[in-house]
Amino acid sequence: MSNFEVGTELPPLQVHVTRDMLVRYAGASLDFNPIHWNEHFAKDVGLPDVIGHGMLTMALGGRVVTDWLDDPGQLIDYSVRFTRPVVVPYGDEGALVEFSAKVGQVREDGTARIDIVAKFDGKAVLGKAQSVVRVS
Repeated sequence: MSNFEVGTELPPLQVHVTRDMLVRYAGASLDFNPIHWNEHFAKDVGLPDVIGHGMLTMALGGRVVTDWLDDPGQLIDYSVRFTRPVVVPYGDEGALVEFSAKVGQVREDGTARIDIVAKFDGKAVLGKAQSVVRVS
């Protein structure tokens, strides 16, 4: 059972974002922008390498919350700001993205705000990542 006390830390999540994951996500989302799969194109437009889809990073951050909830349907709102890209090198290791979250506020209306942190290479890749969940 989820503990909705302010300061409660949710179990962290670490995900190795790989290029094959980007290709699968592109197929599911229909976002075939070459910056997500073509190294030469990405570098030609000024990126250091292929970058992950921002919405994929956002979805992975949401997993921290939905994995913790008793019922994923308790998630009623989720928003983020994209602050920097996840650069995904070639190879099986991919890019390690680390997610953590904690209960930031419990409200009188029966909801709670969960604050999410997503880091790649020690730096935040999502800003003001917050979800609102039903407590009961």
